[in-house]
Amino acid sequence: MRAMILAAGRGERLRPLTDNCPKPLLEVGGKALIVRHLERLAAAGVGEVVINHAHLGQMLRQRLGDGSAHGLRIHWSAEPPGALETAGGIAQALPLLGEGPFLVINGDVYCDWDLAAAEAIAAALSRRDNLAHLVMVPNPPQHAGGDFFLCGGRVWAEGEQEGERLTFSGIGIYQPALFASLRPGQRARLAPLLSAAMAERRVSGERHGGRWEDVGTIERLTALDAELGAGL
Repeated sequence: MRAMILAAGRGERLRPLTDNCPKPLLEVGGKALIVRHLERLAAAGVGEVVINHAHLGQMLRQRLGDGSAHGLRIHWSAEPPGALETAGGIAQALPLLGEGPFLVINGDVYCDWDLAAAEAIAAALSRRDNLAHLVMVPNPPQHAGGDFFLCGGRVWAEGEQEGERLTFSGIGIYQPALFASLRPGQRARLAPLLSAAMAERRVSGERHGGRWEDVGTIERLTALDAELGAGL
């Protein structure tokens, strides 16, 4: 299966660091966030990765090239200034992602979820006619209210089902059909598409209790850098 790393965001909360450096190239523990993703994807057997880009995208392309240095092949998906939001960026990249389910990872998260599990999950999506599978995590302090409910292996929008309210990790496996209503170049958020699929009982999910961090602010970036630099 193929994977996509979302790397087109401006990283406003990480300014001024992101004024001259794309957010995914910021380093933690001496290694760029996106390089950590690429290394883990290659180790999990993923051979082809799509990376979208907008803000300072040329720096990403110059740094990562064709991906051969990391044991895989990178396909680049360019977006206009301001980017296309998450769903819009994925829809734009669909021709590069193939016809089957694919894995998507936010470029600004750090997580030890087993990426090798994505292959079997992708096969299950097709068998069960699901459109998405979301990796959910316990709510962090900065997002105490969470995103969706997880109950019995299903993910539900707010108020539709009892269960544990958790935060979406930014890691998901998707069917191309989830994005069928979007045209290339259209700006679109992911949450409305997921909520519609949840209403049709077509979104599965799991709770990941391991390491996860949304590296979205200078404070969290600094803390993770110190942790990894100390070998913790």
